[in-house]
Amino acid sequence: MLTARAEEVDKLVGLSIGADDYLTKPFSPRELIARIRAMRRRPRAAASTDQTTAPVRQLGELAIDPAAREVHLGGRPIELTRLEFDLLDVLSERPRVVLSRRQLLERVWGPDWYGDDHLVDVHIANLRRKLGDDPRAPRCILTVRGVGYRMGPGR
Repeated sequence: MLTARAEEVDKLVGLSIGADDYLTKPFSPRELIARIRAMRRRPRAAASTDQTTAPVRQLGELAIDPAAREVHLGGRPIELTRLEFDLLDVLSERPRVVLSRRQLLERVWGPDWYGDDHLVDVHIANLRRKLGDDPRAPRCILTVRGVGYRMGPGR
């Protein structure tokens, strides 16, 4: 993200909505080139399975189609960002298995990603909002306090 907004809150918002980097104006062209080169060196998380043959995952009223990158809730489509979909995809691969923030960061953002792991919380909150999932009585994404998150109904 290249912007003139230099306040800390602007940087936090930019990074939390999916920016991989945040550079403020005025900037050095050499710094910009160095940041681009660094970004290109970072490997992106590869899918663990062949997405073209992955079946649609049905979790109650929630349907996740990894091959089409589509999500439906009760038959209606849910629009997700790339990161939100990737996060939901990873969580739904193995419902009821708890994944820590660090595990989710490695799977979605890549093993070399560096930053605040609470970024996961922001995207989980966005997912819950879009799925109509109340964090106090979740149906889809559950918080396991002190550990991480998992898909599936509560007890």
